[in-house]
Amino acid sequence: MAPDRIGVFIADDNLLVREGVRALVEMHDDLAIAGVAGDYDGLVAGAEEVSPQVLVTDIRMPPDFVTEGIDAAREVRKRHPAIGVVILSQYDDPDYAVSLLSDGAAGYAYLLKDRVAEGGQLAKAIRAVATGGSMLDPLIVDALVTPFTDTVALTPADESLLRMIAEGRHVKAIAATVRTTPEAIADAMEKLFLRLAQDASAGGAGALRHLKMLQRAIVEREQHGEMLSRLMPGGVAEKLRHEGQSLGETEKLTVTVLMSDVRGYSAIAERTYPAALAAQLNEHRAEMCDAIMEQGGTVMHFIGDAIMGVFGAPLRQEDHADRAVSAASAMHIAQGAVNRRWEDAGLPPFPLGIGLSTGEVAAAVLGSERRLEYSVVGDSVNLAQRLQQWAECGETVMSDRTFAALRSPAKAEALGPAHVKGRKALVTAYKLRSVAS
Repeated sequence: MAPDRIGVFIADDNLLVREGVRALVEMHDDLAIAGVAGDYDGLVAGAEEVSPQVLVTDIRMPPDFVTEGIDAAREVRKRHPAIGVVILSQYDDPDYAVSLLSDGAAGYAYLLKDRVAEGGQLAKAIRAVATGGSMLDPLIVDALVTPFTDTVALTPADESLLRMIAEGRHVKAIAATVRTTPEAIADAMEKLFLRLAQDASAGGAGALRHLKMLQRAIVEREQHGEMLSRLMPGGVAEKLRHEGQSLGETEKLTVTVLMSDVRGYSAIAERTYPAALAAQLNEHRAEMCDAIMEQGGTVMHFIGDAIMGVFGAPLRQEDHADRAVSAASAMHIAQGAVNRRWEDAGLPPFPLGIGLSTGEVAAAVLGSERRLEYSVVGDSVNLAQRLQQWAECGETVMSDRTFAALRSPAKAEALGPAHVKGRKALVTAYKLRSVAS
C-alpha cells in the first residue's frame, strides 16, 4: 500500500454491505483497503495485524449482535489511539450517537448506513478521523439542534423512575430509594408506561426516545449479565442479580466440598510440550466441569490442575453429599475415557484423585469493587484438600460427615483415624472403591 494513501479496514457481518463499502472506498485514489472482517475477533486480530489508519465498522456483529463493532473498535483504540473509527449504523437517534461517542469524539465518525454513498460522506468521514477529526451524519446533527415537541412532558420524578427501571431495580428497591410504598411505585410505573405508549402512538418524538433509551439499557444490562454468568460460578450471577448480595455479605450454608487433583502433574508438565499440556488441561477441565455441573454442583476454582467444586452453594441442596459422590464417580469415569484416548495419541494420562468433605461454610462475594470472587470459607474446604491427598488414582476419599450425610448408602472402606496436615484432631475417613482411571 502506497504511503500516501489512507489504509482502511472494513468490518461488517453482511457480505453485501461489506463489499458495498469496499467499492465506495476504492473509488478514491487516496484511500486503500487494508483488510476486512465479519465479526469481533476478526476485527481486533485483523487491525492488530495490518495497523490501518481507519476502521469502518458496523455496530452489531457476531457473536451476539449487540455492540461488538463498537467494543472491538474501542479495544483497538486502546492499543493504537491514533487509529480513526467510522461507525456505520441503522439508528438515527441522536442520543444513541452521543452515547457511543461518550469517551471522546476525536477520531470518531458516526454515519447512517443508508446514506454513506450520498455526497461522498464516507470518504469525508475517513479523511476526517484519519487526522483526529470527527464527523456526524447531517441528519443526526439536525436532530441534535432541532427541538422536538412532546404531547406529554415527563417530570423529574418520571425521569428518575424511568432511569431506575432501566437499571433493573426491583419495585421494592425503588420504593426504598424514594421513600414510598411498593404499591405506589407499581402504580406510578403503570401510569408512566401508559403515558409513554400513548404519546409514542401519537408520534411523540420524546416518548419514542425514552422508550428507545429503556430498551437499550435493558439490552446492555442483559449483555453484562450474560458476561457475568460466564465469569462467575454457575448460579452465582443469577443469585446476585435477583437477591443483590452485597460485597462481603456472608451466608451460612451446609455444603459438600469436592477437590480433585492430578497425581504427578508436575512430572507430567516437566516432560510435556507446553502447548500440548495446555490442550490436555483444557480438555480435562471441560470434562470435570461437565460432571460436576450435571449433578447441580458449582465449579468454584481452577488451581493449576486442581479443581474445586461445591454442592449446596449458592443454591441450597438437601442431597448435596449424594450429588458430590455421584459427581466424583462421573469424573473418574470421564477421565478414564479421556486417558485412553490420550494414550492412543501418545499423550500422558492424568491419574485423578478426589476428596470430599461436608460441613458448614460461610459463602460470600469477596474481593474489591474491581475484582470479585464468590467463595466458600470454612474447615470443610481445607479438609477436602487434605483428603484428596489420601486418594490414589481412581479413588475418592470422603470425610465421616460426608459418609453420614449420604441418603443412598455407598460401598466404602473405613480408614482408621489418622492425622492430616494442619489439624490437631484425628480424622476418620472413608474410601470409595477404585474407579478405573
